[in-house]
Amino acid sequence: MNFNESNKLRIIPLGGLEQIGMNITAFEYEDSIIVVDCGLAFPEDDMLGIDLCIPDITYLKENEDKVKGFVITHGHEDHIGALPYILKELNIPIYATKLTIGLIENKLAEHGLLRSTRRKTIKFGQSINLGQFRIEFIKTNHSIQDAAALAIYSPAGIIVHTGDFKVDYTPVVGDAIDLQRFAEIGKKGVLALMCDSTNAERKGFTQSERTVGKTFDNIFNEHRNRRIIIATFASNVDRVQQIINSAYKYGRKVVVEGRSMVNVITTAQKLGYLDIPENTLIDISQMKNYPDEMMTLVTTGSQGESMAALSRMASNIHRKVSIKPGDTIIFSSNPIPGNEKAVSKVINELSAKGANVIFSDVHVSGHACQEEIKLIYTLVQPKYAIPVHGEYRHLKAQAGLAKELGIPNENIFILRSGDVLELNEEEAAITEKVQAGTIMVDGLGVGDVGNIVLRDRQHLSEDGIIVVVLTLDRYSNQLLAGPDIVSRGFVYVRESEDLMGEAKILLEETIMECISFKSCDWNRIKSAIKESLGSFVWKKTQRRPMILPIIMEA
Repeated sequence: MNFNESNKLRIIPLGGLEQIGMNITAFEYEDSIIVVDCGLAFPEDDMLGIDLCIPDITYLKENEDKVKGFVITHGHEDHIGALPYILKELNIPIYATKLTIGLIENKLAEHGLLRSTRRKTIKFGQSINLGQFRIEFIKTNHSIQDAAALAIYSPAGIIVHTGDFKVDYTPVVGDAIDLQRFAEIGKKGVLALMCDSTNAERKGFTQSERTVGKTFDNIFNEHRNRRIIIATFASNVDRVQQIINSAYKYGRKVVVEGRSMVNVITTAQKLGYLDIPENTLIDISQMKNYPDEMMTLVTTGSQGESMAALSRMASNIHRKVSIKPGDTIIFSSNPIPGNEKAVSKVINELSAKGANVIFSDVHVSGHACQEEIKLIYTLVQPKYAIPVHGEYRHLKAQAGLAKELGIPNENIFILRSGDVLELNEEEAAITEKVQAGTIMVDGLGVGDVGNIVLRDRQHLSEDGIIVVVLTLDRYSNQLLAGPDIVSRGFVYVRESEDLMGEAKILLEETIMECISFKSCDWNRIKSAIKESLGSFVWKKTQRRPMILPIIMEA
């Protein structure tokens, strides 16, 4: 396809497609780039020892002079979590709504970046001009307040990006989604719609957040004589508000536990997003002054994370709270795909302690189901459909909905991270691929653990390690000491003395054979040790531990 160079818009997702999390997309027109969201993802099961994953922004660094700013849709980790890491490499301004900026500032303060980062709070309905782009923030509903959709006006046409959203006509606080504005923008003619696909496989509508409030009310009523502990997502401020409402109604005090929960609630309260009646919130140290039936704990750990507050309570390692028989524990969340096992383990541990665990009907999703997605398509009337936010099956489900609504197949694009989609009113096509991928963060190291290190960790975790230590004479290459064999995670040495004895005899022969050659260098000795010991161990045990020869000279 021959594009006229001057009128094409380039959409480049650098993360967030074919996965849940790590959302980041670049929009480029001539000399301007804006970046929507900058999230992290949590590690897969096979990423041993990795704390979190952030996107590869090589493309943005290569075009640093074009990048005008980060535009953030809402304050969830999968949309803001990578900012502190990315800003160290690419210091550009951040534009977001009030609560989102508040949560981002918490992160920047932790990383010492508050003073060096420019940030601007945007109100709904307000627009900002960044280079060739004008971006308008549109009010939506989600499981965190102040979530925004974006109308991105470019010379090639208007792109509507929904962010994470649902249609909630009766939100707990604030206004419903601004459907009228979506319709008005639709009337102007929209080039493409980038719509949240997380729940695209689910039929019907997502229920209002208020329905959870009614469920809480019933549970509080039924369990008046018990301590109630509720685990939910730290960022779901509306959920916390409803818990506080029910607790206040039934004369209970509320304790907030878990670092992320305390951070978010402090920020939300400071900015006026939480209405807490006086004397309802108490510190965890005052808990002992009140009887159980007056206590409600709101805690992190609804996903079974091993270091979160609820998991620590379940395994008796929480310093301030221990689970008692008769406690009522509510899981107010659904397991994120991949966390089911961890959640199940915590539920079992809690039940074994005599707690009464409730985990059904106490959660509603923050994402749109099929009917809400259809509603947005119908209001916006886009020429092109670009499903975003979700694994491949979610994107595919949304592509199916777009097709049902009359968007021709050739106008629906399921992109992969790194694809460059070039489009204008006449045509659209994926024209190239740029570098995109996952940078792994391990402790303080960002990107220093790659696939080779991970492969070694997997190897060690499966078969362990054998270290062979020997000392050679510097001049004559004679064997002075060893070979000594040390193993970790391979076999229990005391019970495998015969195996280790045989291995030692074999190694002595191998080393002697090597030394007898005049031209023998250390690398050849090491290779011979690995080869002979490796095949011996495989024959005896059917395992392949990592073998590490260490040669010293004296």
